[in-house]
Amino acid sequence: MAYSTVHVMRHGEVHNPDGVLYGRLPGYRLSERGNEMARRVAEVLSDGDHDIRAVVASPLQRAQETARPTAEAFGLELRSDADLIEAGNSFEGMQVNRNLAKLALPRFWPRYVNPFQPSWGEPYVDIRDRMARAVRHCLDLVPEGGEVLAVSHQLPVWTLRRFLDGKPLAHDPRRRECALASLTSLTFDHRRLVALTYWEPAADIVARSLDMVPGTSGAKTAGT
Repeated sequence: MAYSTVHVMRHGEVHNPDGVLYGRLPGYRLSERGNEMARRVAEVLSDGDHDIRAVVASPLQRAQETARPTAEAFGLELRSDADLIEAGNSFEGMQVNRNLAKLALPRFWPRYVNPFQPSWGEPYVDIRDRMARAVRHCLDLVPEGGEVLAVSHQLPVWTLRRFLDGKPLAHDPRRRECALASLTSLTFDHRRLVALTYWEPAADIVARSLDMVPGTSGAKTAGT
């Protein structure tokens, strides 16, 4: 029986001293701790006899940098998939954590008209659909079985997780179980999902890090 596993990974810590909600903005690279997280995951996968046959990442710099050590460890080409990109957000570029009160200004009220969509960013259903498509593309890369590392971003990974768990896509960001450099591993028997595992190979490094939306992780909130 040929099992295939897609490890959907969140990128590592980003160099973001001003606490900007960077979203899809270019130029946001990994911090030194973020690079350490990426190397840790590559080491865990290679030392643990994982059968990584393909590495795919969001086109954004932080995701590419997170994926590269694993691609190098397994001697693989680093592929890009736009379906893995960060969610669109109309607050992109703002220092939202530094002064949360400014989000209550009247000029922003129209953005909150439908939090279940959400009206301030890319609809959850669109994120769900493209992440599911990205996973299918990953499975196409290992038709005979094996493992794929796919590096994405917190909200897309968590939206996919909620979908697979059969839960509503709208959620409280503070409850996201999707730490920096974490892996949500999806195991398939052909195209049938048979197991979902969440793990944090770099948890000790994450505990020293800063994150825009830490969720349930040990990281501190960046920009506060």
